[in-house]
Amino acid sequence: MITLNSAMVLAAGLGTRMRPLTEATPKPLLKLAGRTLLDHALDRIDAAGIGTVVVNAHWFPEQVEAVCAARPNPPRVLREEPIQETGGGMRDALPHLGGAPFLAVNGDAFWLDGPTPTIERLAATFRAGEMDALLLLVRAATVEGEVGRGDFLLDPLGRVRLPKEREISPYVYAGVQIVHPRLLEGAPDGPFGTMLLWKRAIEAGRLFGLVHDGAWFHLSRPIDLRKAETALATGLQRVLF
Repeated sequence: MITLNSAMVLAAGLGTRMRPLTEATPKPLLKLAGRTLLDHALDRIDAAGIGTVVVNAHWFPEQVEAVCAARPNPPRVLREEPIQETGGGMRDALPHLGGAPFLAVNGDAFWLDGPTPTIERLAATFRAGEMDALLLLVRAATVEGEVGRGDFLLDPLGRVRLPKEREISPYVYAGVQIVHPRLLEGAPDGPFGTMLLWKRAIEAGRLFGLVHDGAWFHLSRPIDLRKAETALATGLQRVLF
């Protein structure tokens, strides 16, 4: 069990698969159930009692800044130019996040908690001595939408591994993780994706996963957003905001 004091929301992506909705709007600012995806993520972070929050921005960054500034506890917004991708974004935000493990949330991640708040479950599971990162995973079979061959597999101890050739992965990354700063040691300069860091942690046996026990929405294309809106509006998923 750890206490999370800092968090980052990765909101600098271009959201190309969500076009035309993202032609003039960052994907995290698209609305679901009356609030932006970014606000949903920040609401959950605030509810977890995390005081230091950083949001990165690249596509129409002034819009992200305006949404953040309107919140009761405005997070710090870091503009990226050029875009640094997920790994580079975390690397550049690290000086603002402190030296302890932190929460990292994709700006388009939307989930509903199970019996215990998801962030609380992650914090209770994270073991700083043996984990470089703990990923929230979703069972691919429960996801409505295209997830390909899945992302990861888990061993009996919860360690993550990548699929072998032609192997189907039963789990999809949910866009939420706890990261130990150790994961970013020796990170390269310039833009790079988090998978580079994850692969290194997998080789060291230090990447773990926790299977989500609530609902999760795959929001890749405009149709996914419409389906999620319908599911919430018609009570197919029970949620309290």
